[in-house]
Amino acid sequence: MDSVGVAAAAPDAGPGAAWQSKCPWGAPNTTSISCSLADVMSEQLAKELQLEEENAAFPEVVAVAEGPFITGENADTSSDLMLAQMLQMEFDREYDAQLRREEKKINGDSKVSISFENYRKVHPYDSDSSEDEVDWQDTRHDPYRADKPTTTPRRGFIGKGKDITTKHDEVVCGRKNTARMENFAPEFQVGDGIGMDLKLSNQVFNALKQHAYSEERRSARLHEKKEHSTAEKAVDPKTRLLLYKMVNAGMLETITGCISTGKESVVFHAYGGKSATEDKVIPSECAIKVFKTTLNEFKNRDKYIKDDYRFKDRFSKLNPRKIIRMWAEKEMHNLTRMQNAGIPCPQVVILKKHVLVMSFIGKDQVPAPKLKDVTLSSEDMKKAYYQTLNMMQQLYKECNLVHADLSEYNMLWHDGKVWLIDVSQSVEPTHPHGLEFLFRDCRNVSQFFQKGGVAEALNERELFNAVSGLNITADNEVDFQAEIEALEKMNEDHVQNHGKKLSTFSSDGDPPIYDE
Repeated sequence: MDSVGVAAAAPDAGPGAAWQSKCPWGAPNTTSISCSLADVMSEQLAKELQLEEENAAFPEVVAVAEGPFITGENADTSSDLMLAQMLQMEFDREYDAQLRREEKKINGDSKVSISFENYRKVHPYDSDSSEDEVDWQDTRHDPYRADKPTTTPRRGFIGKGKDITTKHDEVVCGRKNTARMENFAPEFQVGDGIGMDLKLSNQVFNALKQHAYSEERRSARLHEKKEHSTAEKAVDPKTRLLLYKMVNAGMLETITGCISTGKESVVFHAYGGKSATEDKVIPSECAIKVFKTTLNEFKNRDKYIKDDYRFKDRFSKLNPRKIIRMWAEKEMHNLTRMQNAGIPCPQVVILKKHVLVMSFIGKDQVPAPKLKDVTLSSEDMKKAYYQTLNMMQQLYKECNLVHADLSEYNMLWHDGKVWLIDVSQSVEPTHPHGLEFLFRDCRNVSQFFQKGGVAEALNERELFNAVSGLNITADNEVDFQAEIEALEKMNEDHVQNHGKKLSTFSSDGDPPIYDE
């Protein structure tokens, strides 16, 4: 049988042959394609086969659109360094493309967007960057950036017909007022009204402007007060410097703390040091009286010093802050008079501007109690009364002074006797209001000791006559004060006419009389 007959008989082999050809366990019919050895070794054929396999496995791969694929036709691949740089560049571009996709996914349609520009590998200013990349400075519209203010022409309106807009338009004025809020002080927080297209009416803007100016002035006043005034239980920088100098000079050993505060001054305790001169002895314990440099407490107390002939000429020439120094100087002179007369009072150590250093009335940092705070027996109370009466007479006759604020608050009880303090407001009897101040002191002293159970205590009119030596006979207090005012008027008229201090109080033991 020849081969042709076998081939013709094959289709008629029957159903067994058909089952054998479809059986998966049967031998496969392979068709071999003949090719030469040169085609098998061809690099182009290998690349085509590889692309076919990749397309069959990943049919929907998205190609990177940043630039053309670098092949051997358009780049020199002879250098390994060049190959490494091209591979790195391609990786960076793919990484940047992934960042942009993430950025777009996160931002979406939101007005507030985020950017991954700081994480990019290939920056937009590179020559190989694609055209669809944005500039390094983001040029997208920023809704929170203030728009340039639109200028209104000189004619006062823009537009024509029904579209005309004048400079008084509510929307235009509101936006201008919002933009003008940026001119307020930095401390005044105005927020971001421009970004929110906020429109402020003229009334609201003027109220905010006035409030901003008020806050600015208030801040300046607080700073001024902090720098130039002494607060309660504290001192300003200039006062602190004075105290440091006293300690460094050895005049004071150390300053322990505050022992008393008042309307006009703050008193500190300190341990005394050594004096620069041998003739002056500094007490072991000192009291430092710092007069407050604020003028609030001295506005109503200038009458104690402006009519005092010792300071009258200087009072009119000084600025208000130097008056406080004069107040401290006045207390120093009054204490010196009292000390020379033998009246129990603090001893003056030194005066530096508005800081007065005196001896401390007390022991071991514990100040002597005020007469109002101490509980005395009837015998001690009677003793304190007669001692107070004697001191008032000495103060009036020997020191030629009136305390002008004498009460149980300004008298201390120490070592079994009464001590007088706080004499900065003390004046001479020839002061235009000297006798009024004396009568007020007599009232305070008389009421305190009468309440304390001292039966021998005189009333205010009897005590006034006993201290001043005047024999004013009046049945009631009104007539008594009228005679006091008449005496003061006589003395004031004489001073204005002759320029001399004349005491019109004729009695034995009066203060020295200044005759012409």
